Amino acid sequence: MKNEIKKGNPFALLPLAVFLILFLGSGIISGDFYKLPALVAFIIAAGVALLFNRKATLEEKLNVFCKGAGDSNIITMVIIFLLAGAFSGVAKATGGVDATVNLSLSILPSNLIVTGLFVIGCFISVSMGTSVGTIAALAPIGLGIAEKTSIPVALVIGAVVGGAMFGDNLSIISDTTIAAVRTQGCELKDKFKVNFFIVLPAAIITAILLTIVTSGYNINLGQNYEYEIIKVVPYLLVLIGALCGVNVFVLLGSGVLFAGVVGLATSTFDIYGLIEAASTGISGMYELCLLSIIIGGVVEVIKYNGGIDYVLYFITSKINSKKGAEFGIAALVSVIDLCTANNTIAIVAAGPLAKNISEEYGIDKRKSASILDIFSSCWQGIIPYGAQLLTAAGVAGISPVEIIPYLYYPGLMFICGILSIAFSKSVSEKFKAKNIA
Repeated sequence: MKNEIKKGNPFALLPLAVFLILFLGSGIISGDFYKLPALVAFIIAAGVALLFNRKATLEEKLNVFCKGAGDSNIITMVIIFLLAGAFSGVAKATGGVDATVNLSLSILPSNLIVTGLFVIGCFISVSMGTSVGTIAALAPIGLGIAEKTSIPVALVIGAVVGGAMFGDNLSIISDTTIAAVRTQGCELKDKFKVNFFIVLPAAIITAILLTIVTSGYNINLGQNYEYEIIKVVPYLLVLIGALCGVNVFVLLGSGVLFAGVVGLATSTFDIYGLIEAASTGISGMYELCLLSIIIGGVVEVIKYNGGIDYVLYFITSKINSKKGAEFGIAALVSVIDLCTANNTIAIVAAGPLAKNISEEYGIDKRKSASILDIFSSCWQGIIPYGAQLLTAAGVAGISPVEIIPYLYYPGLMFICGILSIAFSKSVSEKFKAKNIA
């Protein structure tokens, strides 16, 4: 099996190294991670990628770049960004954010506001199957809560991202789940059961940590918070629709429509105000959309030049045992996700090889699918150049790096994943005894 793996070319990963050096380096040196926008850094990385590999013409590499930039997964993500921006803009213009925040402050105990936001995020993301959509829906509410309390914005947004990654990893309709089970050849429900018991402790500990950490902040909830319940309804419909498993496009599209109707009915704006609000929300997503397209193109060129093949070869060449094979699968999908900034792409790329590894070393296919999903999702929820943190940071108006210290759930998910491999024998025997099939 190992002899069949292409060795690839480590130098093909240079564009990613250039991006990291430029983006993180400039931020660390200047103390301002907005000094060099991520979009500019990735455009420079794209130039480096196109200059690499003299065996191919510039035209051929440009065609490869365009193929990656126009990938269906990338374009789907862009459409979600635009719809999420429109919904956020219209709902905010109706006064929905303020109304929702005030309702939350009126109902939730002061020490459970952020914890409650995390739990809500878990339910929404499991139902919607998209972490980016969940973040786009909840981040404005989290920002509003932070502005009306003494809790740091980064802490509240970190809780939102954590809840979003919970469902991204577990949801039956999530792209990552579908990719994981298809590449490993197991059933969705079976992978969910194995995966759920691995990450459940991480979610519980995260909720406890958020409760403890936020209890130390001065949260003044002594005043009466006024709100119009009708302006909360668009968010409630999105939440309920998400819990019912409504398609994310239908969900966000209907959310825009209903929020617009509420704004018109309450005379918050006229039809031109509605159009302007939607346009403002959409325009706020332009940079993120462009960044996603550029990243897709860069990743495709890196793959074309042999960068992904090298990652696959390097990691699989170090495997010598069953436990080592499980760690190898975890490392494989982790590195690819760090290179691609897309956990679905990472799973699709690593999945076939992970299946070969699991078959050779006798790893349960439900476990290999869970490992692929867990380790791609935990890194996707942490990297500052991933769509999740970029979306959250864009809504909150802060640097994605500021959120990283408060990403409790992705970090704990990583630890739980490591422990599940370290004690893989007892875990597999437990599920075998329960005859999960």
